[in-house]
Amino acid sequence: QVQLVESGGGLVQAGGSLRLSCAASERTFSMYAMAWFRQAPGKEREFVASMSWTGTDTYYGDSVKGRFTYSKDNANNTVYLQMNSLKPEDTAVYYCAARRRIASDYFAERFYDYWGQGTQVTVSS
Repeated sequence: QVQLVESGGGLVQAGGSLRLSCAASERTFSMYAMAWFRQAPGKEREFVASMSWTGTDTYYGDSVKGRFTYSKDNANNTVYLQMNSLKPEDTAVYYCAARRRIASDYFAERFYDYWGQGTQVTVSS
């Protein structure tokens, strides 16, 4: 069973930055894909960012494009989400997800088998 542990969440003012980390219990290289999702109160969980297995392509949800950056450190089995220019609407619990299965869809949560416990991000106005 793969364990994912997120960290780095917190309270920040609008316009500020945070960097989330997700440490995996297994080699990130063995995962076909790892992604970030988020869920705001009263809303469905939504895709935030992911990267292709080859590392050549990164994918972002429309609401975070140009502000968030996904990166991966295979040597440390960790993925990151750098969040800049944060807005109050970015307030949510952020989850790290991973899968071994091969699929061309990086956006749908149903393709991810392993999930972290989440880390709260709160952006004040």
